[in-house]
Parts: sequence; C-alpha cells; structure tokens
Amino acid sequence: MNHDRYDNTYIADILKTTRTIALLGASPNPDRPSNRVMGFLLSKGYTVFPVNPGQAGKQIHGRTVYRTLADVPQPVDMVDVFRAAEYLNGVVDEALALETRPKVIWGQLGVRDDKAAARAEAAGISVVMDRCPAIEYPRLVA
Repeated sequence: MNHDRYDNTYIADILKTTRTIALLGASPNPDRPSNRVMGFLLSKGYTVFPVNPGQAGKQIHGRTVYRTLADVPQPVDMVDVFRAAEYLNGVVDEALALETRPKVIWGQLGVRDDKAAARAEAAGISVVMDRCPAIEYPRLVA
C-alpha cells in the first residue's frame, strides 16, 4: 500500500470497526499527546490498554499500564504507536509474535517506516502511519 495518502474510507472503516486498542508509549503526563489521545479514545467508547515499561503496574486514565504488548490481557484490534519511527519495526515484531494479532498497526504523527509497514501488511495487518486517530475520528466518524 502507498502510505503517502489514505482513502478516507480506509481510515473511517478502521476507526468504526476497532473496539480495543493497545496504546504504546502511553504517558501519565496530561501535557503529553499520548495522554490526551488516550483520554479522547476512551471518551469515544474504545477500550484502551496503555503500554509503557516505565509505568507498568500504575494507572493512566484509570487503566492499568502494561510493560509490553504481550502483557496486555486480551487481544486488541489496533496497536496505536506513540514511539519514534525507528521503533516501528520492533513493534511489528511484537505484533507478529502475538497469538492473536491485531488487525491494525497505527503509527502516530511522525511515525513512519515503510519497510515495517510492508512486513505487517504481508502478514495481513492493516497499517496507518503519520496520522492521529484523535484527528481522524472527528473528521471521518463523528
């Protein structure tokens, strides 16, 4: 897939069918984008599992934080990545190692690695990069 531009229907379908999200790089700091986006996603009815090894066992927005993607207690539909683009390949590795793989890997603004995306897509996982669901949701779903 060409990740320079996405069809609105592609993004909207992902946002409408996703129910559970693992948010990698979740921060307890309310000034951080990951914290604000997590709050937004929760407000829209998504079940969000924050993932951050430095915050594991603590709470963000009333949700327990997990150390790794593999520690999340149930399968997720989407992995929302708030980590630098250089880590996206490792995130794909983690997702591919799960017993039940996510349907989508979503790289936040500035998070793009076309080779990692191609690996995920070859395994049947949809990919969105350099976009934010908190921007796309009001534009395409609400």
